[in-house]
Amino acid sequence: MAAATARRIIERAGEKAGLSLSVHPHMLRHACGFYLASKGHDTRAIQAYLGHKNIQHTVRYTELSPLRFKDFWND
Repeated sequence: MAAATARRIIERAGEKAGLSLSVHPHMLRHACGFYLASKGHDTRAIQAYLGHKNIQHTVRYTELSPLRFKDFWND
């Protein structure tokens, strides 16, 4: 599948869902990273999974997910 075709399929899905913003393929990557961070997965594991060379790119997902640390100090 050509990149342009995939991009258009994702754009149309966003339109059909009635989303107020323009949806693009990279949003799926961000959504995946955010979801994994919100479920408490290790930042280094998320980094490897998403193929980030720089950990700072991955850290953005954990910064956006304060619930990840909700039970951090509970025994």
